[in-house]
Amino acid sequence: MVSKKQIARINALYKKQKSEGLSEEEKKEQAYLRRLYIDSMKANLKSQLDSIKIVKPSNCCDHHNDKNCGHSGHHHKGCGCKSH
Repeated sequence: MVSKKQIARINALYKKQKSEGLSEEEKKEQAYLRRLYIDSMKANLKSQLDSIKIVKPSNCCDHHNDKNCGHSGHHHKGCGCKSH
């Protein structure tokens, strides 16, 4: 997790880069902080995606996994899945 202080430093370095330029040391610090921020965002997104569970509604028929279904010329009564 990137702290608010580190984000503030990223922003300060960006503003300084645009106005007067950065020293070599500041460029290295900026690159490090940016990488830290990107890695943190990636880890957060991965965690969110890993926690997603696909849930089939209990009132849905099971034909949606049937590759031969196709919904052509028939009607499923009581399905409730609203795709018919």
